[in-house]
Amino acid sequence: MTHTIVASEKREVVIGFDKPFCVIGERINPTGRKKLAAEMIGGNFETVEKDALEQVAAGAAVLDVNAGVTAVNPNETEPPLLVKTIEIVQGLVDVPISIDSSVTAAIEAGLKVAKGRPLVNSVTGELEKLETILPLIKKYDVPVVAISNDETGISMDPDVRFAVAKKIVEHAADYGIKPHDIIVDPLVMPIGALGDAGRQVFALVRRLREELKVNTTCGLSNISFGLPHRHGINAAFIPMVIASGMTSAIMNPCRPQEMEAVHGANVLNGTDENCATWIMKYRDHVAPQGTMPSTLGGASHPKIQPGSNPATRSGRRGGRAARVGSGG
Repeated sequence: MTHTIVASEKREVVIGFDKPFCVIGERINPTGRKKLAAEMIGGNFETVEKDALEQVAAGAAVLDVNAGVTAVNPNETEPPLLVKTIEIVQGLVDVPISIDSSVTAAIEAGLKVAKGRPLVNSVTGELEKLETILPLIKKYDVPVVAISNDETGISMDPDVRFAVAKKIVEHAADYGIKPHDIIVDPLVMPIGALGDAGRQVFALVRRLREELKVNTTCGLSNISFGLPHRHGINAAFIPMVIASGMTSAIMNPCRPQEMEAVHGANVLNGTDENCATWIMKYRDHVAPQGTMPSTLGGASHPKIQPGSNPATRSGRRGGRAARVGSGG
């Protein structure tokens, strides 16, 4: 069984096919957030602190940490800012972190101060990136997100994206990095622009699981980009992609609709043993006294008592008893 282990100083998270879906909180990222970028540049980390605490409280198992506030001299400006951000996050919450940067110097600076076993986000199939990032992965013995694009860009052909992922896994093996420390991002395309994007990723994730035996992740909200009511699409996508074999996602855990989909998928996938997490989280979400919601016409049905058989209650027979009779 493929298990990818990430850890903070005191807490370990195992990502795997037989484990609960791993939610990687996306919020500590100034990309597209001008206010957050301005705050971080000015040394103000109030929003970073707020986002860290809220995401963990909402159910994030790992926090992605990005400090790419500017494209101007990122090799000089990003490493110290990323280090500062990581130190602040680690001082507030005890969950593993994902060091998110496209700047090699920033990744290494982050690895030097990260506690436990962080995830590195990310490496691509470009030869230059492979030869600069993979030695760091080996040196610090950490897992890495492998994004399925290379020098040719992002292919619309899922077979090409699979081939890039395979290339990364094979190149990593040359450095002694095992497949269980590679988490492939197969690149989810927007369904609004590419009508078969959903079917593409479901098939691709299954191939990655069965043929390469690697864990997978994605930027979850990419699927709904450009559409109205994006949370609805995201929430529908989650259980379907989990059923296909995806084991983690970079997403916003502060969206209840999407987190309900995660927790429900864990129940149905058998990774929430005895429904314990679902019960603990939602046990107070009950119907009014004496009734339960109906899916038919808005009427209410009598509450079913533990141990009772709704098919044999007096007054009405349902289910199989109603269809085949009871022998009378």
